[in-house]
Amino acid sequence: MRVHDADEARSTLRGSVVAIGVFDGVHQGHQAVLRHVVNLARQRELDAIVVTFDPTPAEVLAPERAPKMLATLSDRLREFEALGVDEVRVVRFSKEASHEEAVAFVDRVVVAGCDARVVVVGEDFHFGRNRQGNVERLRTWGETRGFTVSPVSLVGDEAHFSSTRARARIAAGEVAEAQRVLGRPFNYRNVEVVHGDARGGAELGFPTANIDPSPRLIRPALGIYAGFADLADGGRYAAAISVGKRPQFYEDGSLLVEAYLCGFSGDLYGQSLTISFLEFLRGELKFETIDDLVEQMHRDVKKAEEVFASYHE
Repeated sequence: MRVHDADEARSTLRGSVVAIGVFDGVHQGHQAVLRHVVNLARQRELDAIVVTFDPTPAEVLAPERAPKMLATLSDRLREFEALGVDEVRVVRFSKEASHEEAVAFVDRVVVAGCDARVVVVGEDFHFGRNRQGNVERLRTWGETRGFTVSPVSLVGDEAHFSSTRARARIAAGEVAEAQRVLGRPFNYRNVEVVHGDARGGAELGFPTANIDPSPRLIRPALGIYAGFADLADGGRYAAAISVGKRPQFYEDGSLLVEAYLCGFSGDLYGQSLTISFLEFLRGELKFETIDDLVEQMHRDVKKAEEVFASYHE
């Protein structure tokens, strides 16, 4: 799969079917749209191209209100490639770019960059300065620029597949529900293991891998989760994952994401791994004694192993 900035010279030699959007999380609704784009491109012997944005318009124009992301750009690229997309053009959005007229965006990105023959967007898609671009204007511009427009809408059960819905479920700790929206477990992919309190192994008997996901990404609700960890060497382990502030040891600790990898022994510092969330187990608690905490951790690990044993991709 080819990846270019939106302003790079056209690479397709045969025209394209273009999908435009952020596609945060590449959830099941996105997947259905992109499969349609790829199938249409194959039928017409065209390239399937995705035009996406990073950072997103909301992050640039209203950072205080912008929702946290479900996935990084590299995560999205990985999913696009798995769906058969031929090329991705990344719009590096900025405040300056927000002043661009919608028709100028079409000429620059859709026509000059992609040689579009079909453009696929959501039926409520708006773009360009003051959101002046919409489906009807796209159709009008396409008539003189050689492309048609295919708006898509999600109806029935498909309407439940939205980035907003996935974010809400994750923020509430309902990661199993989020998985139904995304079509896969919510995860933090290829994040480096960093140093934490060094308390888990020495004091509690449960050494944990501490990770520091991008601050752009959403965090699940505070609590303990069952999930699994994928290592760079291909190993996969059941994991008990904590998202919390460690109230047993701090009045108001910093937020930490850490995972105990069941059955793993070794040093993970400086390595990258992927942490996936399968099921919420319990809220974060402060126990009467450290022994009580350790007893609960044993139960958490046992439950995490049971949940992972029943997981099928």
